[in-house]
Amino acid sequence: MTVDMETQELNIVTGALGYTGKYITKRLLSIGKKVKTLTGHPNRPNPFGNQISVAPFHFGNPAELRRALQGATTLYNTYWVRFPYGQVTYDTAVVNTKILINAAKEAGIRRIVHISITNAAEESPFPYFRGKGILEKAIIQSGISYALIRPTVIFGHEDILINNIAWFLRNLPVFAIPGDGDYRLQPVFVEDVAGIAVNAGQSNDNVTVDAVGPEIFRYEELIRLIADRVQSKARIIHLRPGLAFFLSKCIGYMVNDVVLTRDEVAGLIENLLVSENPPTGKTRLSDWLNQHADTIGTKYASELNRHYR
Repeated sequence: MTVDMETQELNIVTGALGYTGKYITKRLLSIGKKVKTLTGHPNRPNPFGNQISVAPFHFGNPAELRRALQGATTLYNTYWVRFPYGQVTYDTAVVNTKILINAAKEAGIRRIVHISITNAAEESPFPYFRGKGILEKAIIQSGISYALIRPTVIFGHEDILINNIAWFLRNLPVFAIPGDGDYRLQPVFVEDVAGIAVNAGQSNDNVTVDAVGPEIFRYEELIRLIADRVQSKARIIHLRPGLAFFLSKCIGYMVNDVVLTRDEVAGLIENLLVSENPPTGKTRLSDWLNQHADTIGTKYASELNRHYR
């Protein structure tokens, strides 16, 4: 049986050539949806070939952005920045996303599925979480049907944080934990996030959903688990958060990347990467590590290379 591409429902995914957006796109294609991506890197290799169409964001030209969105029913938005770099700041990302929301409304988008973060709040003292909170409010006030998906730390193939923790444990003699390491986090598998997002896209209800895995770890517990799986010989030590962040900057110069941000350290220590709600993801990080112990952390994953170069 062949699917008529002209009659398929069109879904827009921002960042389908990236990480989370790629898995959302895979899930949509698997259920027979037509997909178009908006991206800041339209010339990057397209793993989907002619299965999807590709267009640039056009944040500076709202009329062109609106035309790129026309004909679609649902917008899956993964656009954000992990940290400020060059001319791109959190404020820039907020402004750009608001332009996208307005263009979606003018283009007749029925529903927005927005990837946010756990404990996003516009009154947060941390710029990353504050920006996410501001955008959640903008989507709610847009009048468009919405689902706000709030993941914690996303793990899986091509992830950066868990992979690079493993890389450091494999390659450095010492691994520093900020503070006492007793703060918690609740990692979620990227394919579970994609499934939660796509399921939410099929509904009409306005919802906010924490996308969180079934396991909660103390940070030190997680580091020691990864160290055990990759057979690390690194000495694990504790440092004051400020000193640990300074050390991460020094290592960043060595690998030519931003290893850790102040908001990430603060978010961890304040337990912002854990949910009080029941888990919505099914994949256990501990099981996934067992299955991929031979490959995780064998190559360093550069955030700067992925998004800015």
